[in-house]
This record gives sequence, structure tokens and C-alpha cells, in this order.
Amino acid sequence: MQSKTGPRRVGGVAARVMASGALAAGLAASASAAEAPDFGPNVHIFDPATPGMQQRIDEIYAAQQPNHFGPRRDAILLKPGTYRDLRIPVGFYTHVLGLGSHPDDVHVIGDLRSTPFLDNDNATQNFWRGAENFSVTPTLGIGDNTMQWAVSQAIPFRRMHVRGNIRLNKDKGWASGGWFSDVLIDGQVNSATQQQWLSRNSQWASWTGSNWNMVFVGVRGAPAGEFPTPGQRFTKIDKTPLVREKPYLFIDAQIGYAVRVPALRRDSVGISWANGALTPGKTVPINEFFIARPGDTAAAMNAQLAAGKHLLLTPGEYLLTETLQVGRAGTVVLGIGFPTLRSDSGQPLVKTADVDGLTISGLFLDAGRQDSGVLMEVAPAGAKKRHKANPIVLHDLFFRVGGAAAGQVETALRINAHDTLVDHTWLWRADHGEGVSWTSNPSAHGLWVNGEDVTIYGLFAEHFQKEQVVWQANGGRVYFYQSEIPYDPPTQTQWTHAAGGRGYAAYKVADKVTRHEAWGLGIYSVFLQPDVVLDRAIEAPQAPGVRFHHMITVCLVDKGGIERVINDAGNPARCKGGSNTATLKSYP
Repeated sequence: MQSKTGPRRVGGVAARVMASGALAAGLAASASAAEAPDFGPNVHIFDPATPGMQQRIDEIYAAQQPNHFGPRRDAILLKPGTYRDLRIPVGFYTHVLGLGSHPDDVHVIGDLRSTPFLDNDNATQNFWRGAENFSVTPTLGIGDNTMQWAVSQAIPFRRMHVRGNIRLNKDKGWASGGWFSDVLIDGQVNSATQQQWLSRNSQWASWTGSNWNMVFVGVRGAPAGEFPTPGQRFTKIDKTPLVREKPYLFIDAQIGYAVRVPALRRDSVGISWANGALTPGKTVPINEFFIARPGDTAAAMNAQLAAGKHLLLTPGEYLLTETLQVGRAGTVVLGIGFPTLRSDSGQPLVKTADVDGLTISGLFLDAGRQDSGVLMEVAPAGAKKRHKANPIVLHDLFFRVGGAAAGQVETALRINAHDTLVDHTWLWRADHGEGVSWTSNPSAHGLWVNGEDVTIYGLFAEHFQKEQVVWQANGGRVYFYQSEIPYDPPTQTQWTHAAGGRGYAAYKVADKVTRHEAWGLGIYSVFLQPDVVLDRAIEAPQAPGVRFHHMITVCLVDKGGIERVINDAGNPARCKGGSNTATLKSYP
């Protein structure tokens, strides 16, 4: 239910907001004077005085809301200032970014909204859109000072300040997963029908709603109750052990357009920008970036990277004929507007060296017609270096096999580098769209981890034909896992592990592993053919250092099911002949 008392102010941020009028005006004036680089035609930069702004935003939405698998990509950039009575509807491949050094430097008084793509208010296909680094007062929302953010996978919602309430679906329609990080909400979050959600380093006045799998890491204001109690299926980790927030494009008062690269945070709770503070880190002037636009080749980008430049990719599709090579320590690769990489010549899309401090954020990686083995590889096979003090960090990386066109790859993402941090990824073998069938978009695995002490916040992996995730090294930690196993095995015989057992585990920890821990895992079956089952949703060795917390399996259609949650533990989740849901609080 929505708040009836209106939004409450939280901490010192709201006090800063009330006193910031003169400062915001000064920032807006300096930002308006800042000269924008050539970001190309798919980046739309606005300030509060831009004529025809509402019409242009509406035109973007009219093109993007039905654009489920089309090529168009857009980034909407808002300069510092106050935008009164502005409505921002957000469709596919649309990325709305504030250009302030602080989220409150850009203030939209009006509405920011995601509306379900499917009929019956169904938002389970509301993918690939996002909002970052600004504040919203939802005076033109759905009522009661509430904004509607009906979304599912691959939806970055970062460094946002909602000066009111937020609802994560529309009316009674379904929604299927999402992401908050570094977010402040003055009022209430209503998760409503959301099936699962991860919130990291955020805070709000209150939270209502629970379905299958709600995970809170380093959050102020996490709700009372604990998994597996129905209506209270909450997984709460008090502190975020180690994270580096995603870099963001902004206008610096002295140097103009730049990218802020946040510093590592250890054992953190709440937002990184509280009390008006600038997020700790370093500022990199935009002239130290090569700004890539659709049509630029991998050779051109690699030459710039080799010469010492960082890389900013603008919205659009990039058909690569060779692999992007990121080799210099400390390099930042940042995409805005869902820049989409694809190769039809059998080449991996991105490979990195085994070096400190790489940051790769905001990329969309699409499998091509020829199997490249892997779409992205973090460090070469056999990587040895340790990166505990300055890890490689990946943010908002979204992988797709099929959907827009037939594609194939053995493994979407392979991580060889030790100590890597992953902050939100969706690895998806498409279950609908073009080029989709058991033989049209073959792909065995979403994620394969060979590196030690890899930590992932927000791991979404779905529909791959063998194990969705394989963990081969020690020290892995996962905070939130969401997975639908493949819909389309033609028969049980064609989906049976060679080592025995029906189907392939959605989450596999290799027998040699002695240290691994995961919190908040949801695994779901939607088999389209009869008499297909999965014996074990999770497979892991029985070792004192291998631990799982708060697991759920769900059978979603009237065929097949999942027999056990992990190894031989947990009840069946069957659509016929028993409960369609099974929970297990801990293992062992």
C-alpha cells in the first residue's frame, strides 16, 4: 500500500536540498555555459530553458516504447537546474542521465515513468532502460506524490533521489526483477507484484511488499521480517563488503564535461552522496576520453586505448570486426545509452589484460552469427595477479544471445581475473524475438568464473542450455541471484547431464571449491514441453566453507518442475502434484 502521510525526509540530504537554491542556480548557469563535446546524434542534451523539450522527449518515447529489439538507442542528458512540469516516460534503450556533480543538482518536478510494454499491465519484458544521477519530485506521477517504475531485468536505477514515493509495477500487473543502488527515496517503496529485487547502498523511509526474493545489501531502512516467511521473504546483509560505484558523466564547475570515477568503499551502508557530499573519487576530464560513435571501428578504438585514452561509447550499434582490447591499468570504458557491440565474424567482443583498476560499465553485448567462444573475457586464461587493493570492476553489463537476430556463443562472460567485482549484470539467452529456438540461438553458459575471490552484486542469468553459472575458483560471493532455466528443451533426453541427472543446475560450484557463499537465490522453471524436469537447481560441494542462504525455487507453468533446491536438500517445486514453490533457508 502507498504512503498516506506523504514523503518523509531522510537524514541530512533533504536539509541540503531545501537550502540549495542559490547553489543550484549557480551550477545551472555554469553548466549552461559548458561546451558539450560531440556526442553524436543519439545524445540529447537539455537544460531547463531548452525550447520544445517536452515534445522531443515524447518523440523519443514514441519511437522507443515499442522498440523491443530494434537498433535505435538514445541518451537524454539533463544539465543542472530545475525542470518544472516535465514528464519523462522511458522506453526501451533509453538512458536518462543527470549532469550534476550531485543528484540534487538536477531536479525534475513532474514525472519519471516506466510503463508496462505488454498487455494487462505486464512489465515482465520491460528491459534495457535506466535513470541515473538526478532527483525527481513526482507531482505528475500516479498520485500521492508517487512515481511508477514498472520494470524487470537490465534496468540501472543509480544515484537517484526520489522526493516522494515509488511503485515498482503498474496496478496489478506483474514485474520481474530490478535494481537500486546508491538511491535515496524520501517516502515509501512499494514493490507490489515484483517477483524479486536487489537494493544496494540505498535508503528510504519505508518499504512494503514481498514476493519471492528481495535482497538488501548495505541498506538503511530495510523492512522487518526474514526469509522464508511469506510476505516477508527478505534477505538482509548489513554492510556492503567492497564496492566501487559506477562512473558518471557530469559537468564540473571548473573543467566542464568530465567523468567522476568513485573510490572503493569498504563495509559501507547507505548512499555515497549523503549530506551534500561529492562522492569520493577522482575526476577525469572528458578530453582524456576517446568518444566513440556508431561507425567507429574496433581498430580505431583500440588505437586510442593503446595511446592512453579512456573510452566513452555513445548510443548506437557497433558492428566489430576485431576484439576490443582493454589493457592499460586504470582504464575506464563507459557506455551511455546502451551502446550495443556485436561481431558476426566469430571474434570475442571485449578482452581485458590482467591489470589493476579497470572499470567497464554500461555496455550491451550481443552474440553474433558465428560462435566466438565468449563475448567478454576478463583477463586471459590462467591469470595470476591479485587485485585486492584495486580490483577490476564491471557495472551494468548486459548480454544477449538471440532476440534481435539469431546468435550463438559458448559462454557469455568469463572472468579469469582474481578479486573482480561485478555490480549488476543480466546474461540472457533470448526466449522470445527473432532467431530463437533450441538450435537457432545455442549457448551453453551465461557466466564462467575462474578467478578467485570474485564478488557479484545482482547476478541475473537465464535460459542457457547447460549450467547458467559455473564457479571454478575459491572465494566467490554472490549477493542476489535470479535465474530462469531454459524454457525450450525439446525432450528430457536432450537435456540430461552426461554425468547423470536430469537437466543442468542453474548454479554450479565445482567439486574442488572449498570456499563460496551466496545470499538470496531464486531459480524458476517455465518448461514448454511435457515431462521435462530439473533434478537440482543448485549443485555445490559439501564443505564447511561453502554456504548458501535463502533459496527459493518456483514452477511457473503446468509442465515439469524442479525436484530439489540444492543437491538433495529442499522440497520439490512442481506445477502438478504438489506445491509450485519450495524454500530453503540455509545450506548446509
